[in-house]
Amino acid sequence: MKTDILIIGGGGAAAKAAIECRDKNVIIAVKGLFGKSGCTVMAEGGYNAVFNPKDSFKKHFYDTVKGGGFINNPKLVEILVKNSPKELLNLEKFGALFDRNEDGFIAQRPFGGQSFNRTCYCGDRTGHEIMRGLMEYISKFERIKILEEVMAIKLIVKDNRCYGAIFFDLKTGEVFPIFAKATILATGGAGQLYPITSNPIQKTGDGFAIAYNEGAELIDMEMVQFHPTGMVGTGILVTEAVRGEGGILYNKNKERFMTRYDKERMELSTRDVVARAIYREIQEGRGVNGGVYLDVSHLPNEIIEKKLETMLKQFLRVGIDIRKEPMIVSPTAHHFMGGLRINEKCETNIIGLFACGEVTGGVHGANRLGGNALADTQVFGAIAGKSAKEFVENHDFENISVEEDIAKILEEINGLGGCLNIYNLIDKLKKVMWGYVSIIRNEEGLKKALKEVEEIEKNITDVKVNGIIDLQKYFELKNMVVVAKLVTKSALYREESRGAHYREDFPETVEEWRGNIIVKGNKLWFERLDYDVDEYLKNL
Repeated sequence: MKTDILIIGGGGAAAKAAIECRDKNVIIAVKGLFGKSGCTVMAEGGYNAVFNPKDSFKKHFYDTVKGGGFINNPKLVEILVKNSPKELLNLEKFGALFDRNEDGFIAQRPFGGQSFNRTCYCGDRTGHEIMRGLMEYISKFERIKILEEVMAIKLIVKDNRCYGAIFFDLKTGEVFPIFAKATILATGGAGQLYPITSNPIQKTGDGFAIAYNEGAELIDMEMVQFHPTGMVGTGILVTEAVRGEGGILYNKNKERFMTRYDKERMELSTRDVVARAIYREIQEGRGVNGGVYLDVSHLPNEIIEKKLETMLKQFLRVGIDIRKEPMIVSPTAHHFMGGLRINEKCETNIIGLFACGEVTGGVHGANRLGGNALADTQVFGAIAGKSAKEFVENHDFENISVEEDIAKILEEINGLGGCLNIYNLIDKLKKVMWGYVSIIRNEEGLKKALKEVEEIEKNITDVKVNGIIDLQKYFELKNMVVVAKLVTKSALYREESRGAHYREDFPETVEEWRGNIIVKGNKLWFERLDYDVDEYLKNL
């Protein structure tokens, strides 16, 4: 296959990128089903945008960098806050509908870590509504082709220029290339590294790994966000909108424990603070059935039924009526703030390779504010699409042979005939990451994790493979190991606590560590950030 622009991924960022380059030949290659297998469609809470005259870009910028531990890329944050309102209005043009208030203006709810009610929403199914609008609009354009149930297993990179990717067909088992003048990675994060996650099964870090393997630079991979509230035992997300609408957290002693951790913002503190608070309550014996209570029963029934409809139905399925009784929640692996290092045009350090959405780093720093991710998909999806379109207008196809690459992949597949169970190795990796590289970390645990991950890596080629699904799991495990090592090594390197990265052996946030950890190949280094936030705000 040949195309002008190859987009790898099937969520909000991929869809928006495709819309921006719709007058070129575009292939969207999706590991699952388009619009149904990414994180966007599962997002419940909302989309941050400055609309109210009393709000401002400066406030949104400051909330974002403060929440991000002041290690966000300020240029990317500026782009996010300034373009977010425009892209939300574009979503409405595509057909997505957002809730309105009594005056007819877009309704906005409070979310954690924000100084203003700027989170736009559609009940508690905002992401679903966004994807509905995007997919409806994309269906109008014949030059956008969608290829489903194919997994990118290798980027085609020669002399630091990307020419597309090699795929594994999850229905037929075929290995095949798609050549492209420009490639956009929009593959999302890697929540499946952990046994308890809000992410769908496709999120195994494929984009991080295949880009890293070809020499891409990645940034802040230690920054993994654990959403404070998932259904206990399942990881199914309990949206921040529950707390935004007035939900209260309390422990088995009926204490509203957030008074101990953030007396001012309480339940609407940043996600890292709330997640650690819940984790500590459970660890110190004040939890209930592995979690804590989250209660909205004091709210009027009509508020719950209208604004938290999905949550109401979700808990009714397990016999809990949240109008009358509390939910039980605990932290769940949710979002990667780290990822591919991009500039303001969504370019990576590999020519012809662009990236957008959760697969990128730098926008959210050390901790993402709820509501900023959906905005991120649309703002940077648009930029990636425009940049790729501009790139293909100035570059022609080149004759690149991938016969040798495909021969190596087929040889690798044919050589798999060991006796180890692939699923056991995946489970072991998840347990290692949850045990040592999750909400609270220390040097001893991180070193132990690295040793165990490397042991798993040695055993990967000794797995027993029967059929296409096992082969998919083999490729996924390879990627998961790459990402697990990047997260663990970066976490070991950062000897402080900042945002989602909490080292109990280095509990303080240290000014000298205000900066980013970059990884490329076997090199890992620190780049200090010295921009003055106040000066930056003056010029915003």
